[in-house]
Amino acid sequence: MTSTLPGLLDTEAIRKDFPILDRVVHDGAKLVYLDNAATSQKPTQVLDALADYYERHNANVHRGVHVLAEEATALYESARDKVAEFINAPSRDEVVFTKNASESLNLVANMLGWADEPYRVERGTEIVITEMEHHSNIVPWQLLAQRTGAELKWFGLTDGGRLDVSGVDELITERTKVVALTLVSNIMGTINPLEPIIRRAQEVGALVVVDASQAAPHMPLDVQDLQADFVAFTGHKMCGPTGIGVLWGRQELLEDLPPFLGGGEMIETVTMHSSTYAPAPHKFEAGTPPVAQAVGLGVAVDYLSAIGMDRIWQHEHALTEYAVRRLREIPDLRIIGPDSAEDRGATISFTLGDIHPHDVGQVLDEQGIAVRVGHHCARPVCLRYGIPATTRASFYLYNTPAEVDALADGLEHVRNFFA
Repeated sequence: MTSTLPGLLDTEAIRKDFPILDRVVHDGAKLVYLDNAATSQKPTQVLDALADYYERHNANVHRGVHVLAEEATALYESARDKVAEFINAPSRDEVVFTKNASESLNLVANMLGWADEPYRVERGTEIVITEMEHHSNIVPWQLLAQRTGAELKWFGLTDGGRLDVSGVDELITERTKVVALTLVSNIMGTINPLEPIIRRAQEVGALVVVDASQAAPHMPLDVQDLQADFVAFTGHKMCGPTGIGVLWGRQELLEDLPPFLGGGEMIETVTMHSSTYAPAPHKFEAGTPPVAQAVGLGVAVDYLSAIGMDRIWQHEHALTEYAVRRLREIPDLRIIGPDSAEDRGATISFTLGDIHPHDVGQVLDEQGIAVRVGHHCARPVCLRYGIPATTRASFYLYNTPAEVDALADGLEHVRNFFA
């Protein structure tokens, strides 16, 4: 066991910003929160910004000339500026606010089903995904394939939890219209090698959609360097509020593709016969947007940027390396996915002998340790490895080596409990 590791952040100072981490549960057990892949906790800076917005500036945006409306609009659009800078977007107008990454991915899938050539997905074309996707990056493409008659194909997984890219040239063909894949697996933590996949997609003229929900909170994300066409992520996993997501798309695509939702704010003119649409990003933000949530996300971006995404990544890598080492010491524990910290994020899924993950999670919870159990909206991964579910521990900038030790000790207690 250890209390210090190279590359760690000053977690003692950081944790003071997260009041929920001081909670005790179940008759005095100190909370050990290891469910960050599902949602992160929120710093006081974000909580205060939400309260300030509702107490001082609450109004609808873009539509009023009174003081509150102008203040709310300025705050909302300032959040767009912050997100654009955070991901190094060429233009703020490439940042579309949604309610979560699922909506962002559904938005793209629907646009491509309604689009004109050369973007339209239709019978005779192909959609390529991967076997490790979150359901949010599987189901929209299944629905699109069912509606259009397009063929759905996917990259498989190696026994070691990596994406099998050996057949990339055969899988992505001249018929491929879109390739949608995750940058970091939400169940295994695997960091995928996107460069050869994106290069092949570009060779055949296919669009690339990247789910960065497990990347944006944890590592530097540069959409220009990534060279994808669309990137989706969500605010609640990166210290922001729930109910706010982001879709980044290349400007020319956002201008060319049709809107997903119709209603107020996304229009230019409306008659009883037809409508014309506002420029991007407003074309994709129909109705009253999640204003307060966007403001909170902007403050969360400020918070993460002040610490530094490189430093957050180094901290989590050190924690993950230590956690893998500690978990490997536990008899009968099987890590699902990469068994080292190389090219993996701060998420570790595992099974423990023949103890059902739900039982593992319940006994850990009695010790104050919060983990996630189930298939984590990535059931094809569980099917691939012949398991019903996993226990998942996921770390963030405020987690400590002592909490890794608490997890390892807690799992030993689970083993003894069911012995």
